[in-house]
Amino acid sequence: MSENIKKAMFAGGCFWCVEPPISALQGVTSVIPGYSGGQVVNPTYEQVCTGSTGHLEVIEVTYDSDIIGYGEIVEVFWRQIDPTDEGGQFGDRGSQYKTAILYYDDEQKVIAEESKKNVAELFKFDKPISTKIIKADKFYPAEDYHHRYYEKNPLRYNAYKEASGRTKYIKKTWHKKNESKQSLKDKLTPLQFEVTQKSATEAPFDNEYWKTDKKGLYVDIITGEPLFSSKDKFDSSCGWPSFTKPVDEKAVIEKTDFSHGRTRTEVRNEEDSSHLGHVFNDGPGPNGLRYCINSASVKFIPESELEKEGYKEYTDKL
Repeated sequence: MSENIKKAMFAGGCFWCVEPPISALQGVTSVIPGYSGGQVVNPTYEQVCTGSTGHLEVIEVTYDSDIIGYGEIVEVFWRQIDPTDEGGQFGDRGSQYKTAILYYDDEQKVIAEESKKNVAELFKFDKPISTKIIKADKFYPAEDYHHRYYEKNPLRYNAYKEASGRTKYIKKTWHKKNESKQSLKDKLTPLQFEVTQKSATEAPFDNEYWKTDKKGLYVDIITGEPLFSSKDKFDSSCGWPSFTKPVDEKAVIEKTDFSHGRTRTEVRNEEDSSHLGHVFNDGPGPNGLRYCINSASVKFIPESELEKEGYKEYTDKL
């Protein structure tokens, strides 16, 4: 197998429902439903359904890591399940329907654990996340009639997904974020939307605030929350606005970013989790930090307009 062709495994309750959204991802070359984690060799569907084999219903994913990262697949997986359900998934009850991310190596384990932490922080569920992160075991493909069931029997598949409660849950829990994104598309410029909602990065040395040296406050482009002060801005020669610290530590949150084949620390707005930029350990301040922020993520409020814009109390922070 080529180095860029990799495997992933997920348990999301009924494998019929987890297969379609992951199969649709660019870079995913195959998704096979099956069983894993139990003590029975070559189990049948009927055996697994008894809940006595120790197996989970899973999907085995093959993907091209040059096209799609493991973290991107994990993010899509979360949005197909109720991660707080300890006894199964929706209408399907029993240990065979429990959820899990089954990792193949330490890199996948780290990404999965970080993703689980981020999901818990961002969505603030009423109950703890019960989805396990465990080492992948031997995979046994399911019977042929289960493969791409959503294509072979679309009417029954859609009726089952609806009746089980999965469709309603996905819309209520995960789609509400997508709905709010549509309203943001109308409010933001294309670049602002790509940066804040899709974690894009604007061009260096060709953005609005990288050379700005006036006194003022940098606020979140969406929420208006104060983020950075001109007092803490410095020329880092990187081509983006750089700051030694935020105006308030609680204004931003940090998460591990595994995109582009390297590990970085991403900075997001605490209030709505919009992407701001990254933080690095090469700054000139007492903490040695450099907050490298996209101009498209922020709006600059000059000192002369702070009172008019409702930020008078930040005058002494400039």
